[in-house]
Amino acid sequence: MGTAAVSGFLLGLSLIVAIGAQNAYILRQGLLRQHVFILCLICALSDAILIIAGVAGLGTIIAQSPALITVVTIGGAAFLLWYGFSAFRRAMHPDGMRAANGGAVSLKAAISTCLALTFLNPHVYLDTVVLVGSLSARFEGEARMAYAAGAVIASFVWFFSLGYGARLLQPFFAKPSAWRILDCIIGVVMWAIAFSLLSRLLWA
Repeated sequence: MGTAAVSGFLLGLSLIVAIGAQNAYILRQGLLRQHVFILCLICALSDAILIIAGVAGLGTIIAQSPALITVVTIGGAAFLLWYGFSAFRRAMHPDGMRAANGGAVSLKAAISTCLALTFLNPHVYLDTVVLVGSLSARFEGEARMAYAAGAVIASFVWFFSLGYGARLLQPFFAKPSAWRILDCIIGVVMWAIAFSLLSRLLWA
């Protein structure tokens, strides 16, 4: 069981420790210190639900539903393009920069954005449900449960570390130019993911 848990933890960590839509958003909110706990909890719990579903066998169903994957891919790409545009607009517009530093985003808006970045991104399903779920077939019984638990713990450790660890970078982000750079990076990441998703549809 210990080996299975460690395997699940390392796999889960390797899949989420990357520059992605969720991570970019959590990093930004962590720097702003806005709704950090609830957003980290939403991301971690969402991963937990998807991981458990994948281990339970949902990954096989999703892998055999190309129409569902296509719908989620188009919707996710459209949202990521819009969010990336918003990030570029914040970076290029001085008033937007002041609002980013001082203006508070409502909890409802923050949660809505977080959920959209999570569930409208096909990569989330492919990583947590399909990949983690399919690799769980190596284990049986309690070992399989330990594997899932390890992957879930990895999500909680990562998102809360990212959200609350972001404040260590605040001295650097005291400069408006640093926020401009961050929003440009976020915009590039969002658009890169969106174009990657659309290219997969075109070349599938």
